[in-house]
Amino acid sequence: MIVYEADKKQFLHHTDYDDIENVILTSFKTVTGKGVNTSELRSWRESLSHVAMVLRDDDIPDDMGVAVELHIPQSSKRIDVTLTGRDDAGNKNVVVIELKQWEKAVATDKDAIVVTYLGGGQREVVHPSYQAWSYASLLEGFNEAVYDGGIAIRPCAYLHNYTRDGVIDAPHYSGYTVKAPLFLKGAKERQQLRDFIKKHVKYGDSKEILYELENGRIRPSKALADALKGLLTAKPEFVLIDDQKEVFEAALAAGRTASADAPKVIIIEGGPGTGKTVLAINLLVRLTSSGLLGQYVSKNAAPREVYQSKLVGTITKTKFASLFSGSGRFFDTEPNSYDFLIVDEAHRLNEKSGLYGNLGENQVKELINASACTIFFIDEDQRVTLNDIGTKQAIRDFAAAKGASIEEYELASQFRCSGSDGYLAWLDNTLDIRQTANPMLDVGEYDFKVFDSPQALHDAIEAKNGENKARVVAGYCWPWLSKKNPQASDIVIGDYRRQWNLDKDSSLWIIAPKSIEQVGCIHTCQGLEVDYIGVIIGDDLIVRDGKMITNAEHRDRHDKTIRGYKTRLKTDPDRARAEVDLIIKNTYRTLMTRGMKGCYVYCTDNETAEYFRSFLNAG
Repeated sequence: MIVYEADKKQFLHHTDYDDIENVILTSFKTVTGKGVNTSELRSWRESLSHVAMVLRDDDIPDDMGVAVELHIPQSSKRIDVTLTGRDDAGNKNVVVIELKQWEKAVATDKDAIVVTYLGGGQREVVHPSYQAWSYASLLEGFNEAVYDGGIAIRPCAYLHNYTRDGVIDAPHYSGYTVKAPLFLKGAKERQQLRDFIKKHVKYGDSKEILYELENGRIRPSKALADALKGLLTAKPEFVLIDDQKEVFEAALAAGRTASADAPKVIIIEGGPGTGKTVLAINLLVRLTSSGLLGQYVSKNAAPREVYQSKLVGTITKTKFASLFSGSGRFFDTEPNSYDFLIVDEAHRLNEKSGLYGNLGENQVKELINASACTIFFIDEDQRVTLNDIGTKQAIRDFAAAKGASIEEYELASQFRCSGSDGYLAWLDNTLDIRQTANPMLDVGEYDFKVFDSPQALHDAIEAKNGENKARVVAGYCWPWLSKKNPQASDIVIGDYRRQWNLDKDSSLWIIAPKSIEQVGCIHTCQGLEVDYIGVIIGDDLIVRDGKMITNAEHRDRHDKTIRGYKTRLKTDPDRARAEVDLIIKNTYRTLMTRGMKGCYVYCTDNETAEYFRSFLNAG
């Protein structure tokens, strides 16, 4: 989809005489049926006037194609300006320009991330050169007209208000500024951008290449599919075992045979450590390698970012990032836009989407409608917020409403917790989630210990941190002070003082080398695993007279997992208490099942610590 297209001569006329922003707004409303806010209108007016200044050069052909807001495959993003034509040798070229009105930025030590003033405050955003390069990569990887039609994509970024300062163009970002050159404020920079355009567009094409781009079939290229498949080969953590392989083949067959006329919905249920995410990644690779268009989707960012990084062997951003998506962007996706969607941690789906929870209708419904085959991985016992609405029944209901056939499978084999189903049953019994026949735990089968101090717990976990495979986590009972004050301590228990998961590592906290020094939370470890997990149990979960008691009042007031609890208390107090009781217990169940070999705990309440000890058998 292209919002506005013209040749250079028409574009300059619209800029000079017709208020280009209003011309584009009219086209935008016609194409999308929507309007835009005043800031976007202002952006079109100011930035496109600078583009017009660049294009006023007799050596840039009048019949060069000019597009504004070209839709990018596999995303809801649009390219600011696209220029098309042929070079001196007659090759088809597309110049992609990312426009910014920025005047200043602050460098960060994160890959391709800068801080700038945006939307009323300072925000972390991707570097403009990275943005342009990533858009080019998406076109190269998914637009058939590009990878089969001999079209070369030439990305760049133009920050027409930004004076070169050694920040936005710092060596730290050179990996991306080399791939997508950065042009800044001033006549000299403007001329350099002109020269860049003229290098790649000597002859106009009368919008012919724009037509090819807009009508190119959206499918993964063979080069991308083969590269993705090669990344998975010989990585032992992605090898499928036993029932994983059986379910994989069934889901693979469903993905290959589903269509808009015969849609399918697959439900794959499995507890902690049954290999849901490993299976999901294998399906993503194999279905993409089959030439099908799809994505791995999760509400929580941590699983998709960690597994993306594991897939490529680095925590830097990659050209495969477009295959991984959040669950909240499908509310306006056209029906059956994808061949398949793989939804991991489906129990974490929300009803509404958007920053303010005001977009869409229901994420389960939207994911099913967006794809010919939607594959849900789910464990209802890992619902950890009041807004988690993903259930098997909801999936069944929305699948039936679409007319999709439903297949259900269960992953039973346990690969976490030393393969001990007994530990999981004991944990459910001990946390009073459900009664089981496992009141005692044999610690000879699974390494479970209760420590008398948080420091002793942390020391023990650090000692187990071979190959970066042990972490400490906690319930959210302490405020995140260090988010605003990097010198502040968050979890303070006597002399023990630690910070919450490093803000700079974000969703990659669990694999960041120095994160052993910090304490993680449910959002940075759910769906992931380590060899040993240390869990600090706060006062939101205590035992009195042998009875497990939860207390939401001891969660930090900024804890979003129980947001809305007090409102629910007013309308249906019994149900609200029962829901929060289960959320708190499920949170600790999830935290205490992240360790493949062992779980060590410290309880802020002594009676609770003794309660756990009383159910341990030395074996």
